[in-house]
Amino acid sequence: MDAKLVTQHRSHVWAGKRGMHKPRSSPSILAVLARPADNLTLVKETPSLLSDNWFDRIAINHLSQSVQATTGLRNSKSGYESLVEAAAMVSRNFDPIQQCELVIEALNKAFPSPILSLIRTLMPQSKFTREYFAAFTTLFFAWLVGPCKVIESEINGRREKNVVHIKKCRFLEESNCVGMCLNLCKNPSQKFIKDSLGMPVNMVPNFDDMSCQMIFGQDPPGDDPVLRQPCYKLCKAKKNHSVNCSI
Repeated sequence: MDAKLVTQHRSHVWAGKRGMHKPRSSPSILAVLARPADNLTLVKETPSLLSDNWFDRIAINHLSQSVQATTGLRNSKSGYESLVEAAAMVSRNFDPIQQCELVIEALNKAFPSPILSLIRTLMPQSKFTREYFAAFTTLFFAWLVGPCKVIESEINGRREKNVVHIKKCRFLEESNCVGMCLNLCKNPSQKFIKDSLGMPVNMVPNFDDMSCQMIFGQDPPGDDPVLRQPCYKLCKAKKNHSVNCSI
């Protein structure tokens, strides 16, 4: 399996423990493109076991019910399994454009627009806002994406803690589907966060190890190579090893 990094280089000065030195360049990740072999089979050596607390269970149920109410497609499952099933039903019954639109509509149902508008007004894009969004995500959305942490990147020539590194995305692991990741998470989340909160964000999934990075303050590349990623051979949605399994 080959993995390629699409990077952008910027020069900057970095202060180390032994003084100042200036490297030739510093890459900023724009996208990760992992190309599976034709016979790729995803092997889960040890499935992630997460214990949801009361807040997690309320949040999961709230989002799952919002998705079901938006699509009109109901399921009888509970917990995170219900959320994944609600998303899978969207994937099976709607095209990629409709999927994105439905998720955005569900997110608008889940999060009150007055609060979103207030956040957008009071927190215009800045170093503080980007770092706040990253820290907030790790604290209040681990129930959705799994364990994550804030890491640094370079933006506008400065180092900022504006990136959320998700060690192994819970949604991707449970759905086991590249199409669901792109059409029901990455694309609608990027658009929703920018349109509702005024914050550009580039979500960079790595389909080799199921990790992901959310880079606040960075727009996704116009020709995002991740969107050309074939699905896993053991895709749970349509079991279709193609460039877009949700079509």
